[in-house]
Amino acid sequence: MIDETSIRYPGWRIVAVCFVVATFGWALGFYGQSVYLAELQRVHGWPSSLISTATTFFYLCGALLVAFVSDAIRVFGPRVCLLAGIVAMAIATALLGQLTSPWQLYAVNALLALGWAGTSLGAITNTLGLWFDHRRGMAISLALNGASFGGIVGVPLLVAAIGAFGFAGATLAAAAAAIVLLVPVVALLVGLPPVRAGAAPTPSGTVAAAPSSASIRRRAFGDAAFLTVAIAFALVLFAQVGVIVHLIAYLDPLIGRERAAVAVSLLTAMAMAGRVLLSTVIDRLNQRLAAAISFASQAVALAIVINARNEALLLFACALFGFSVGNLITLPSLIVQREFPPGSFGVLVSLITAINQVTYAFGPGIIGLVRDASGSYALPFSGCIVLQLIAALLILARGRKRNIRPSW
Repeated sequence: MIDETSIRYPGWRIVAVCFVVATFGWALGFYGQSVYLAELQRVHGWPSSLISTATTFFYLCGALLVAFVSDAIRVFGPRVCLLAGIVAMAIATALLGQLTSPWQLYAVNALLALGWAGTSLGAITNTLGLWFDHRRGMAISLALNGASFGGIVGVPLLVAAIGAFGFAGATLAAAAAAIVLLVPVVALLVGLPPVRAGAAPTPSGTVAAAPSSASIRRRAFGDAAFLTVAIAFALVLFAQVGVIVHLIAYLDPLIGRERAAVAVSLLTAMAMAGRVLLSTVIDRLNQRLAAAISFASQAVALAIVINARNEALLLFACALFGFSVGNLITLPSLIVQREFPPGSFGVLVSLITAINQVTYAFGPGIIGLVRDASGSYALPFSGCIVLQLIAALLILARGRKRNIRPSW
């Protein structure tokens, strides 16, 4: 018998492992991008449009890979896939500090994308989906708090390490920490998931999907409920990712580099607080309405960021913006969990993550290009507000009642 509510259930150990993996994955692969952009500008004098376009390339490569994370985990097992992601992430992080020309930045970002695919949302939700069914939403929410924690500690530590050791030394130290701390934890603690009644395990210990992954993807693209979720979150994450990547560069001339790093840490701390608070009631809420309110609150926060010059007000706006950041990572998987068949969960989460990532991959690059063309961040940030409001309307357009799922 599998009792997911028991504190002794081995799945909670996997939640702890995924928390640590998410901490490094988001610190080095997501929030670290804002540090890399500002530091590469300072060290090499490269324009923000060039660096942010390389960030777009990173997200595009990651999107191509994450679409097949569920298939990779089914074939090779979660331990192998997580370890591959960790090693790739560490090597790419170390190489970022050794760059001498722009083309190398694109090559390293391709490797970083492999690490991101193996340590971020798709890998974590699919891994936890093998251990959890009834408590899957809580397990995912708890594990993805590591994403927020990565932002809280990752950005200040990177900035502090750069100040102490230089950019090259800091990236080497971060890479070494990832290998030393993560590899033994994953290798020792991530074993074979439980086999549920009526399911046939594959050689990797995972359960074969029925129907096929290709069939689920094909049906998803013809399903209005799925498309409204995918498109709405793609639009708002385009804005969210673009703003976060450029946030330090925007705040630096206003409040200084150190205070800008504090603002990003505050943003991510509020992301964790928002996710924890929402996780206690999300099963009783209209999840689409909660998403729409989150989108609108980010639009309000960004409007304050554009117009404020007072440090306290800017920090408040970053906190308000951050309160929804964690939930926008978690909510798509929770909506899929509620509205679609359990057997399609892993494939649909990987697919929606890939769609979102393809879209928000262009956020940093487009914001950088518009910023260079207009001379300020006012125009691109205003465009992000429009996208967030459109997404708030779209997510409410079509959904299914609780437990009313298509017969896929």
